Amino acid sequence: MAKVIVAGLGPAGPELITGAVRDAISQTSRRFVRTRRHPAAAAVDPAESFDEVYDRASSFEEVYRAIADRLASDAEAGGAEGHVLYAVPGSPLVAERTVELLRSMPGVEIEVLAGLSFVDLAWDRLGIDPLAAGVRLVDGRRFAVDAAGERGPLLVAQCDAAHVLSDIKLAALASFDRSGAGEVNQPVMVLQRLGLPEERVFEVAWADLDHAVAPDHLTSLYVAGLGAPIAQEMARFADLATELRRRCPWDQEQTHQSLRGHLLEETYEVLEALDGVDPESVSGYEELEEELGDLLYQIVFHSVLAAEAGQFTLADVAQGIHDKLKSRHPHVFGPADSDPVEVEDAEEVLANWEAIKRDQKGRSSVMDGIPPGLPALLFADKVIHKARSVGVEPDVDTTTVAGRLYDAVLAAQAAGLDAESELRVFANAVGDQIRIAEIS
Repeated sequence: MAKVIVAGLGPAGPELITGAVRDAISQTSRRFVRTRRHPAAAAVDPAESFDEVYDRASSFEEVYRAIADRLASDAEAGGAEGHVLYAVPGSPLVAERTVELLRSMPGVEIEVLAGLSFVDLAWDRLGIDPLAAGVRLVDGRRFAVDAAGERGPLLVAQCDAAHVLSDIKLAALASFDRSGAGEVNQPVMVLQRLGLPEERVFEVAWADLDHAVAPDHLTSLYVAGLGAPIAQEMARFADLATELRRRCPWDQEQTHQSLRGHLLEETYEVLEALDGVDPESVSGYEELEEELGDLLYQIVFHSVLAAEAGQFTLADVAQGIHDKLKSRHPHVFGPADSDPVEVEDAEEVLANWEAIKRDQKGRSSVMDGIPPGLPALLFADKVIHKARSVGVEPDVDTTTVAGRLYDAVLAAQAAGLDAESELRVFANAVGDQIRIAEIS
């Protein structure tokens, strides 16, 4: 069986490498390091690094899968020892995605040699007991998701780029703004290069985080507390909808069927608000925000009714659409345990989407599932997209009224426009001219 020995190099220089890891290095000739951008990597020499994989890959997940595949392949090839050594920064058991992937591979045996983690040094520098303080470790690249619903304290790892710090700052400041609390004045603690001579531990104001800090791969943050949890507003909204259903006479009378008209009305009001958005003058967004909120209430209300019936909750709705979108974007996320699927253009993305949808839904035709009650222009728009997805060129007589309208929808698509919306905007403009004429 292929065997990979995963060894932790510790958080800093070679002096923090454990004796067991040193013995494994000396006893193994086929060696790899995840990256040479680590102060203890030289202790593994001679070794092959995966730095070039980072340089050519389009995502970190692609990097980690490529590393795991290469290690499994080399271990299977064997050699005199029958195994390979793979050295990683810190501890193999903390924030090491490649180890997770290796564990999931059939036919690969994993031996883990633990190393000192950066979190161990962080607790010392911060002077806190993480268990007593209730600290949670989160990924800086997924801060808005991993910190959702959290008030802190948080130890934020993987803060290795300026854009990561910017995203963290924006998410945190948004939470303070929504809470109306004063925690925004509380600085964030920056920990850099712990255990090295150039170690730095300092405080910085949230507003200056992405300007005053020069991030590297040994940078992390300690957040003592956030404002309103990042996901709190949605939770508060769902609770409000449940409370209204319980206490408001009108809400108590509603059913899925009675809400149909409200859902349709709110949808059209969102469409009207979209027509009023002008990105160049940055106008219309306030109205769009309000109308999206009204539409969201309809979604939440239907989820409350379904929860009462014991069918699904708002959380199930969110999880379902998350999983569906992920499964229908194999060119972004890849199928399970595989690299992302290569696509040439948006047309191939559309074709893949339809194929996956047919398989998931058990449908015999791409036409299945299109609501027959759609407005004619919107219906034609969808039909043209479906035809394109399966390589069908419709036989259209453009000398007829229907053929000319169909051709107009096709032309709108080619121009990157939505025929339904364009005609609505035009009709509204004519309506404005009528009103002006009536009062003149």
